[in-house]
Amino acid sequence: MSENRDVQAEQESAADETVQATEEAQVEVEVAEGEQAPLDENAQRIYELETALSEAQATIKEQQEGVLRARADAENARRRADGEVEKARKFALERFAGELLPVIDNLERAIEMTDSEDEAVKPLLEGVEMTHKTFLSTIEKFGLSLIDPQGETFNPDLHQAMSMQESADHAPNTVMAVMQKGYQINGRLLRPAMVMVSRAPSGGVDTQA
Repeated sequence: MSENRDVQAEQESAADETVQATEEAQVEVEVAEGEQAPLDENAQRIYELETALSEAQATIKEQQEGVLRARADAENARRRADGEVEKARKFALERFAGELLPVIDNLERAIEMTDSEDEAVKPLLEGVEMTHKTFLSTIEKFGLSLIDPQGETFNPDLHQAMSMQESADHAPNTVMAVMQKGYQINGRLLRPAMVMVSRAPSGGVDTQA
């Protein structure tokens, strides 16, 4: 009977050990799961932060490129505006200057046709010459320049050939006489000089040269 009790005691002890082992294993599993969960959450959070950082960097780069493009567009617009203003400033007087040319022509004709030896008209002639000189000096301040190509080589960009004449005293394509002077305004042709051009006895003037 004593043996039965010993056997029963051993069985109960073995059962207790089994239960304890099972509980310890359950605790270990729970601990392991508890440790794994924070690790997974941290990894996910790091991934999300890295993704957000990449997106923010891409946005910043795009915004920087947009700012640079806007700055370049603004600079180009400013340069175009400055160019238009400068162009308008240079040639604003072009039409007005063109209207003044006949006045200059008439003053020059009056000087050419007046007898400088006539004492009666000499004071008048001096006044006209002074007016003409002052007129030219004034318009030159606004960019108007004279084209008087007497004796120069014919230039179709600045001269208009009104007639041709054979000449042994001038090289071919030389301006022998200026019928009407030309003018430029700030380097831009306002009116070509009307000229007579020399030609060789056997050929004509090359008005395209």
